[in-house]
Amino acid sequence: MSSTELRVKELLRERGWTTKVLAEKTGMSESYLTHIKNGTRRWNEDALKKLANAFNLHPVDLFAQRKNRTDEVDKNVKIPEVSNVNLQLKIVPVMGDIPSNPSPYNNQLTQMTTGYKDVFVPVFNSVDDSMFCFCVENNLMAPVFLKGDYVIISPETWTRSGDVAAVEYGNETPMKAIMQVTYMEDFIVLESVNHKNPPVALIRGKDNFRVIGKVIYRHQKLT
Repeated sequence: MSSTELRVKELLRERGWTTKVLAEKTGMSESYLTHIKNGTRRWNEDALKKLANAFNLHPVDLFAQRKNRTDEVDKNVKIPEVSNVNLQLKIVPVMGDIPSNPSPYNNQLTQMTTGYKDVFVPVFNSVDDSMFCFCVENNLMAPVFLKGDYVIISPETWTRSGDVAAVEYGNETPMKAIMQVTYMEDFIVLESVNHKNPPVALIRGKDNFRVIGKVIYRHQKLT
């Protein structure tokens, strides 16, 4: 059932019919049709169908508040042949270690010496030619990075406080690792990405520290 108003009165006037004529065409009583015409009684689905047949209209066209019928929608929709989207694709080498000085040549060398020759991943919308992909070979950084994950690192992307980056630190024996970097006034604090190990505090201007590249993407291995 519905209380939506029908435009029966308007249609009767357009066709010059009386309620009696409509009653004959629909098989419904004049009194019932008078109520529907005046909006003083609710109509049902059966009445709607009979009225539509009598007026030779689609049921939707009986409503006072009509909407465009879906069967009148233009079906000749064309997809634009020209798109303003400009996707830049780079093929990034995968490697099992973090190169100390990323560059196209050094990345290729590290890729070959760490057993990932001819292994690459696609990266969109980055213009960094020194970008590389580090393959996580264990679960020491779980659950943030898991064994088999590909971590895309961009040396040209600026690393801000709180970002995760590939870094080199330590005075006597420099270490390379993927850490969360926090810049403070006098210190640089390095934390493991899963925060399971104690943080390392480095004194600015005294302790050796440099960012190799910021982590910008992660390709997760699906099993």
